[in-house]
Amino acid sequence: METRPDKDSQRRKKRLRYRSQVAGTPQRPRVCVFRSLNHIYVQAIDDSAGRIVASASTLDKEVRGRIKSGGNIAAAKVVGEFIALRLKEKGLAEVTFDRGGYLYHGRVKAVAEAARQHGLKF
Repeated sequence: METRPDKDSQRRKKRLRYRSQVAGTPQRPRVCVFRSLNHIYVQAIDDSAGRIVASASTLDKEVRGRIKSGGNIAAAKVVGEFIALRLKEKGLAEVTFDRGGYLYHGRVKAVAEAARQHGLKF
């Protein structure tokens, strides 16, 4: 009997395949999304220097004050807004979007669209 790999291992495989083709630069960092059941985390990463330029998550104090729950689309929109504002403060407007192996749907899509509405280009 053949067993199927679980969803998380399939997602990690997709993520590694995508990461072999995309890298963040100082002028255009990679915006990486991670979602758990209760929270969503977004980081802007400069892969050439190996450092995080900016980050936002539903655990941040500013974000927590504006959301009811961390694991829904409304919270993802707020996180997308905050990552866009933090990157614009640093003078960065263009990014590469890394969905982290997740489908571009639901919370991941909400983060991307909110970031676009607040001035990020990708």
